[in-house]
Amino acid sequence: MRAALLVLVLVGCGGGYSDTTREARHALDIGQPEVALAGLNENLGVEDASQVPEDTTGDTAIALMDRAMVLQMLEDYPHSSRDLEISDREVQMLDFSSSGGADIARYLFTDDTGDYAAPAYEKLMINTMNMVNYLGRDDLNGARVEARRLGVMQRYISQSESEAAAFLGASSYLAGFIFEMSGNADEAMHWYDEALQRQPYQSLAEPIQRLSGRTSYRSPALTTLLGQMPPCETEDCSPGPGADVLVIINHGRIAPKVALRINIGRALVFAAPFLAISNLSAARNLAAQGLVTYVNYPTLGETTETWGPARVTMDGNPLPLEDALALEVEARRAYDAIKGQVMASAIMRMITRVAAGQIARVAAGGGTAGAIASIGTQVAMNAVDTPDTRSWSMLPARLTVGRVRVPAGQHMFRIEAGGAIATRELTLQDGGYGVVVLTSLR
Repeated sequence: MRAALLVLVLVGCGGGYSDTTREARHALDIGQPEVALAGLNENLGVEDASQVPEDTTGDTAIALMDRAMVLQMLEDYPHSSRDLEISDREVQMLDFSSSGGADIARYLFTDDTGDYAAPAYEKLMINTMNMVNYLGRDDLNGARVEARRLGVMQRYISQSESEAAAFLGASSYLAGFIFEMSGNADEAMHWYDEALQRQPYQSLAEPIQRLSGRTSYRSPALTTLLGQMPPCETEDCSPGPGADVLVIINHGRIAPKVALRINIGRALVFAAPFLAISNLSAARNLAAQGLVTYVNYPTLGETTETWGPARVTMDGNPLPLEDALALEVEARRAYDAIKGQVMASAIMRMITRVAAGQIARVAAGGGTAGAIASIGTQVAMNAVDTPDTRSWSMLPARLTVGRVRVPAGQHMFRIEAGGAIATRELTLQDGGYGVVVLTSLR
C-alpha cells in the first residue's frame, strides 16, 4: 500500500502553462518570431494578432503578455501596446495572505487555478515595456500616460510589499527620458533621481546637468553628481544645437517556470516557517511513515542564453552602452522571496490528497474496497494537481541602453544583440530626439 501511495504522489507532474508555450519559445530560440506568434495565436484561439479573445482573464492574460513581447520584437508596437494594456487590467499582484476562493483552490487542489497573480517586477515591466512600445512609434503622449501608470504601480508596491521591490532602475530611466523630451524638467529629474538610486548610470550625467538649469529639483544624489561635473558652457546649461538619441535593446529571455519534484524533507526546511504546527506535524508524520517522499512544485528553469553583450555603431563608430536592467536577476530574487510559501502550498496539497484518500477508505468500509477507494480518490486529485508554471517567460533577460547627443541630420545605426543584427536610420532636427529600439528574445 505504501508503494502504491508513493506512485500516486509521483504521477501527474504536468508542466502546466509553460508546456503550452514550449514550441513558441523554441521558435524564438531559432530566430523565427513569426512562427512563435502563430503558435501563441493558436493558443489564444484567434487567427492573427489583430484579434483578442473575448475572455481575457486567467491564463489568457499571461498569454497576451507573452504575445505582446513577440509583437514588440516584430515592431508591431500598436498591437503589443493593446495586449499589455489588457493584461495590466487583468493581472493582479501576487499575495499569499489572501484567502479568496482562487487561493483556497490553489492550496487544496492545484497551483494553476484562478487568475494569474504576478510578482512585483512583472507588474512594473508591463508599464516599462509599454513605454518602449510608445517610444518605438514616437508617441510621447502615450508614453507619458504609461509612465504615470508606472508611478501609480510603484507607489502601490512600495506600500503593499516593500520600497526595494517597487523600483527598477531601467523603468525610471525611460520615464525620465520621456518627460525630458516632453519638456517637463521637474518630472524628468524626479525619475532620473530614482534611476540613480538603483544604479549609477553614467549616460545620465550630461542630461541631468542640462536639466539642472531648468529646474530647482535636487536630491543628495543629484547634488553630489552635479558637484562632480565641470561648469556648464552656457548660463542656463542649454545643450546648444543637436538632437538626443536613446537606444533601447531588449535581449535574451528569462527562464520559464518548470515543474520539479523535491524530497519532502528538503521541502519542509523551506516551508516550515509558513505552515501551521498541525500541518507541519501531519507532513512529518506522512514522511516518517513513507507514505510520501517527494513534493511537486514550480521553480525557475535554467537560463540557456549564450549570446554576448549588445553592440551598437552610429555611422560606423561604436556607441557606448550600459546594462540598465538584469531582469533574470530580478526574476530569481522575486522567486527566492516566495520559495517558502510555494513549498508550503505544495505540501498542503499533498496533505489534502492523502487525507481525502483516508476519508474515502473509511467511507468504503476499509479493507480492499476501502484501499481501492482511497487510491481512486488520490489518483483523481493528483491528476488535477499541476504546479503553477505560469510566468511572463517571454520577457528579455537584459535591457541595455545607450544615450548620445548628435548633430542634426541623417544617422545610421547598426545593432547586434541576442543573435540579431538590425539597422535603423534616423533623420534628426536640432532640438529634437530619436529612439532606436531592438527586441531580440533569444
